[in-house]
Amino acid sequence: MVVMFGILGTMMIGFGMTPQVPILLTFTLLLFYGKFRGFSWTELQEGIVDGVKPGIIPMIIFVMIGVLVASWLISGVIPTIMVYGLEILNPHFFLFTVFVSCCLVGVIVGSSFTTISTLGIVFMGIGHVMGIDAVLVAGSIVSGSLFGNNMSPLSGTTNLSTGIAGVKNVFSHIRTISHTALISAAVTAIIFLFIGHSNGQVDMSSVHHIVNALQANFFVSPWMLLPIIVLIGCAIMQVPAIPTLLSGSLTAIIMDMFINHTSFKTISTVIMQGFKLNSSDKQINAIVSGGGVSSMLDSISLILVALTLGGVLLKLGVVENLIGKLSNKVNTPGKLVSASMLSAIGVNFLVGEQYISIILPGTTFRDNFKKLGIQPQYLSRVLASGGADINALVPWGVSGIFISGILGVSPFAFIPFAFYVWMNPLLTVIFAFVFGKSYVKDTEANEKKFSFKKPALDTNN
Repeated sequence: MVVMFGILGTMMIGFGMTPQVPILLTFTLLLFYGKFRGFSWTELQEGIVDGVKPGIIPMIIFVMIGVLVASWLISGVIPTIMVYGLEILNPHFFLFTVFVSCCLVGVIVGSSFTTISTLGIVFMGIGHVMGIDAVLVAGSIVSGSLFGNNMSPLSGTTNLSTGIAGVKNVFSHIRTISHTALISAAVTAIIFLFIGHSNGQVDMSSVHHIVNALQANFFVSPWMLLPIIVLIGCAIMQVPAIPTLLSGSLTAIIMDMFINHTSFKTISTVIMQGFKLNSSDKQINAIVSGGGVSSMLDSISLILVALTLGGVLLKLGVVENLIGKLSNKVNTPGKLVSASMLSAIGVNFLVGEQYISIILPGTTFRDNFKKLGIQPQYLSRVLASGGADINALVPWGVSGIFISGILGVSPFAFIPFAFYVWMNPLLTVIFAFVFGKSYVKDTEANEKKFSFKKPALDTNN
């Protein structure tokens, strides 16, 4: 692990290399390390397959998002939202508005990926026009989207965390995570409100120029909001992510064919290669061009090699061995929550996959929570914040790769400004030490458990 992180850190941070090559180099060394340990090539290949499996659906979702963005650009959905947004948004409250909007949409849609790939792209374009630093806009988008993802009963990671921890009611989990999430969100909102006021004057003449240019090149109408309504409607009806994204894309494509009379051949080319506006205004061309399946291939390749590396690590028993030893050294709520959080964060950085970072620590520490009498929703809160949220801060993680690819901002750049994402896990640990006794189901019966004597744990866990 020391060698692995040394290679990744030196090549990616020190030399600024794209993550694929450092990960492939680490993967190659890990394969030979596994062979030296006595594993057969067949066993190592099985590890690769097992590692890639959890990423198949996210990779398909990436493709669907590329299709969605392209169809929403060519039809005029995204330009319509940008025009309305530019007309009503105050630049001094822009970051605050972005954060709150992404919070609300994230709760309704239940997917941080969907929120970032739709509303996020729009806000990045508006922020660019207003001259607001892209890393600040990205930080507010990521913070709001992940808060919404945490608080939504439709969220996949929320339901996974609930199920793994053994919480019977998803709303019980949401009520528990809200104790830290709402405080983190309130502090984040105040920070973005303050930063927004310190941005100085914005030249609104350029904003009016962009609005006029968008209206000249696209059909801007309230009708173009219909694909968004379809998307939100599917989310409310708890339709899975892939058919939801396809429904939003198909609605936009049909409207484009009937309203703009675009040929299906042209649309199919845009779906594959992305939309490129060829107007005389280069600024507009840059803002409303992108999307397509090809735009997601770089991110998909990175996810593939990262999950491959994670699969071999799991096959060699590196992750389970470290977590297993850690689980035997906890005997208070504060220590247990801290150990679970560190494990979830560690798996995120080792494997780069949010679902594994929820499943592995959750199954490992679930019995420890039971033995200390701690209610399961406190474990699910750890898994959601340390597993799903932190993945966005891992440059080679599925979420980190996705956010960087969609918003066009390096993970190393937006991480310091994703205030909610690292504040919520920190508060989760602090709350465990301060309010740990209240986590226990029967406080009177468990007074002896907090005498700091180590309970009899199953060392085979």
